[in-house]
Amino acid sequence: MKEIIKTASAPAAVGAYSQAVRAGNFLFISGQLGLDPDSGKLVEGVGPQVDRAMMNIRGIVEASGGSMGSIVKMTVLLQSIDDFKTMNEIYSGYFSEDFPARAAFQVAALPLGGLVEIEAIAWLG
Repeated sequence: MKEIIKTASAPAAVGAYSQAVRAGNFLFISGQLGLDPDSGKLVEGVGPQVDRAMMNIRGIVEASGGSMGSIVKMTVLLQSIDDFKTMNEIYSGYFSEDFPARAAFQVAALPLGGLVEIEAIAWLG
């Protein structure tokens, strides 16, 4: 059985997808851009976009009854791999325990001209 997750703590989907889907004890969080949930607009700059994307992920996982410590895997898509260091510094501040598994890639382009998109899988068991 699956449950669609929707929260005002993260921006509404900008396409044909859900913010997150819970399937059993797993939570699959769709890729989050650095979109401000109130304005629906991208924040400016890679650092603020990473921070906003992580805040959006935190809002979704908390709305599902989990925490950042529940996240087991993340994927980071960067418009430029040169932003890896900046991303990593901001990203690491969202975890106080062991880090989740992660992959990071440079991509040709992201939706809405975003500089970063981050998706996550959490275990809520």
